[in-house]
Amino acid sequence: MNSVTQNHSFDYIIVGAGSAGCLLAKRLTEDAKTRVLLIEAGQRDNYLWIHIPVGYLYCIDNPRADWRFRTVNESGLNGRSLIYPRGKVMGGCSSINGMIYMRGQAADYESWVQEIGDESWSWDNALRRYKQFENYHGGSNAWHGDRGEWRVEKQRLRWPILEQFKKAAIQAGIPEVEDFNRGNNFGVGYFDVNQRAGWRLNTSKAFLRDVEKRQNLTVVTNALVTKLRIDPLSKKCLGVEYRQGKSCCEALCSNGENARGRDGEVILSAGSIGSVQILERSGIGARSHLQGLGIQVLSDLPGVGENLQDHLQLRMVFQVSNIGTLNMKANSLLGKMMIGLEYLLMRSGPMSMAPSQLGAFAFSSKRHLRANVEYHVQPLSLEKFGEPLHPFNAFTASICNLRPTSRGSVHITTSDPHAHPKIAPNYLSTEEDRLVAAESLRLTRQIVANSVLSPYEPKEYKPGSQFQSDDELVRAAGDIGTTIFHPVGTCKMGRAEDPLAVLDSQLRVRGIRCLRIADASAMPLITSGNTAAPTMMIAQRLAELLTAS
Repeated sequence: MNSVTQNHSFDYIIVGAGSAGCLLAKRLTEDAKTRVLLIEAGQRDNYLWIHIPVGYLYCIDNPRADWRFRTVNESGLNGRSLIYPRGKVMGGCSSINGMIYMRGQAADYESWVQEIGDESWSWDNALRRYKQFENYHGGSNAWHGDRGEWRVEKQRLRWPILEQFKKAAIQAGIPEVEDFNRGNNFGVGYFDVNQRAGWRLNTSKAFLRDVEKRQNLTVVTNALVTKLRIDPLSKKCLGVEYRQGKSCCEALCSNGENARGRDGEVILSAGSIGSVQILERSGIGARSHLQGLGIQVLSDLPGVGENLQDHLQLRMVFQVSNIGTLNMKANSLLGKMMIGLEYLLMRSGPMSMAPSQLGAFAFSSKRHLRANVEYHVQPLSLEKFGEPLHPFNAFTASICNLRPTSRGSVHITTSDPHAHPKIAPNYLSTEEDRLVAAESLRLTRQIVANSVLSPYEPKEYKPGSQFQSDDELVRAAGDIGTTIFHPVGTCKMGRAEDPLAVLDSQLRVRGIRCLRIADASAMPLITSGNTAAPTMMIAQRLAELLTAS
């Protein structure tokens, strides 16, 4: 694939080859006259552990595939700082995430319409876009498509302890469901995953493998975009500057009109952290913040880096007896050998599993009008990510608040493009979020206390049954809470009168011509579930806008 940008101009320059960028690159190059440059800061996705589903354990917090960001010390987490994984490799976060295919709830998109004032973001329109890029294991129907590139499969393993938790959830009044992606995901069942025959499917494989030889697509890797090239008089984005090794390079958009009669454009798809960094280094953001860093302000947009939303998961661990879990199987040499052999021969078993297998959407209390919490249930337990499994049989029931009211921020602290930004999610900073946290821990205890789990003598290991009052439960939530890796909203779409709106409803950056953003940062409100698929849907929408005749 041609990786030379000198003496070339492009109709579209896409920054970030992740969940959105790879889809966009394929869609835009379907017109042979349209010249597209895709720039990725990371390496090619030829690291073996990217493609083995359980390999996320070796990709997260690994500089080979992860930016290795951290949050500030969070007061809501009792002063703890968290790792904040973001993909730095072809495929972006789709190369290191949990592979769960989840759209959210229909009401999420109707809330977007209210925030943005544009019906094109409605649930019906979003559903149509999902079906366009989806290859669903059950075939085409009213809810799914089967001709797209993004394979959606059933998981390839079951654990008895998960089946028992599922029965306990049903006893608690949570109905069994087969499909979480029909707009109302209240229920309990197994997550669908983005895999193909037991291998992880990332967006690089799904969208770029069959178009690598297109003459109108140029891909550059190991290329860190330092800033946007913007004409200070016309406020037009002309291209990007980037570093590749020790070389300082630039890439420019087509001068004048492109093949479709429009100016060339730059599209940021660097994610809720990366897109903010690039904007602020380029002089787009809050005037007071940029001036404090000595950066010339080209567009005073105070919303850049604000409105950060994320799903905080509370990882409850229950020790069990009379039933096996992955803890004991993976803690013996024979068990490890059997796990490896099963994957080698059948592409199934623990090495094929997503981080979470069983899911549930529920109401933390009766005061909520729609399911407001999500479970990720695992047949294993550990103290924290990266540490060994516990030496006893246990399962983990993680529960997250789907629609947090806490708002955080991400901002650069220097113009140095290699410096990490200040990430402050501000978890549990509102009374509502603290109340949902207490409700969530109690709800999990109610499920586990049901009779179907009694034969296995579940004992609460984390956070511990000594936490009972609301204040005690909130403190416990601060001890066990951790990110589930869903940062969104830092360059949100919004109405013209919204002072924090960075984008209009067509994903255009306000005040700057020929510059758009298509990634999770564009979401005005976080979706009620895992965020990879909604990010791809945003890219599909931009492809519609840019390829319309």
